[in-house]
Amino acid sequence: MTVAPGVVETIVSLAVSQVEGVAVVGGSKISDGVISVFNKKQHVPGVIVTAEDGEITVEVRVQVYFGYKLPTLSAQIRSIVDDAMKSQVGIEVAAVNVYIDGIQFTE
Repeated sequence: MTVAPGVVETIVSLAVSQVEGVAVVGGSKISDGVISVFNKKQHVPGVIVTAEDGEITVEVRVQVYFGYKLPTLSAQIRSIVDDAMKSQVGIEVAAVNVYIDGIQFTE
């Protein structure tokens, strides 16, 4: 079975968006939009999946709501990504790198 990278990125994005405290999956960098214009590969903003030497590494960029403990959110994101990859794709994840790019305030 072969799974397209875009499918894996979508699974990761949907799983991460279910974590309480995550406001947005995706970075806040202006360059992300510029890069996507020139990059012909389709991808889910904020999620990068790389496979090297039989291991999968996932990078997730998120913005979170104010008031949540960042180490706890990061641990929850790592756990849900690992679970989603194991249950839906059947792949072990070597590492999940979480980047918190911003904090949003609720009114």
